[in-house]
Amino acid sequence: MAVFAAVFSMASMNAGAQGFQRRTVEERVKAVHEKLDSAFKPGTDKLAQIDSIFTNSYKITDAAREEMMASGSMDRDAMRAKMQEINGVRDEKLNKVLTEDQMKIWKDIIEPSMRPQRGNRPPGQ
Repeated sequence: MAVFAAVFSMASMNAGAQGFQRRTVEERVKAVHEKLDSAFKPGTDKLAQIDSIFTNSYKITDAAREEMMASGSMDRDAMRAKMQEINGVRDEKLNKVLTEDQMKIWKDIIEPSMRPQRGNRPPGQ
């Protein structure tokens, strides 16, 4: 029990010292790549196309976020609308690469698992 407490304490201090760091585009693409590959093995050619789609989408997302933050107006509703637009374009491109069944797996299982977890807050907070 003492070992568990020590490890937990060290992990907590390490996490607090690092603060929040957004994963790089490459890290996010790699995470998607791994989940898609383990879910339905799209093949090397398709994975290259998918990686390109996500790299482009994440770069556009990051640029939009930075632009909003630089303007001083971090309007959540506006950001949500922009993200939906970017994700819509991404999904249109994915529809051309993935089969209908693969796209369903992406939308129903993988995409929800990629969203950042916000803790145990009640909805709407």
